[in-house]
Amino acid sequence: MQITQCLHAAILVSDLERAEQFYGNVLGLSKVDRVLKFPGAWYQVGEFQIHLIVANSIPSDLVNSEKLGRNRHLAFLVANLDAAKEKLMAHKYPLQMSASGRAALFTQDPDGNIIELGE
Repeated sequence: MQITQCLHAAILVSDLERAEQFYGNVLGLSKVDRVLKFPGAWYQVGEFQIHLIVANSIPSDLVNSEKLGRNRHLAFLVANLDAAKEKLMAHKYPLQMSASGRAALFTQDPDGNIIELGE
């Protein structure tokens, strides 16, 4: 087997409108058309997609609340970490700077899914 590309990651969300506000408006990801019959939204990041899938319940698997980066998470590269931090703070999303000292932060979407932003 030879894997040549990562295509998408699926994220469970409880409220599609609230999730779209975070992924589309706060993170600024581009929404793409989808033809599937179940509730959800797809977002494009370069050659990669984020699939938001509506679920009745969202399991919490947070194993380390003190260091969000030591939990399951998605990581994105940003052009300006300070600008990203300011935008997240303006929208009142939780922030945790990387404990390693590198230029990265962790936040959570409205359902608690952890997102890493690095520069």
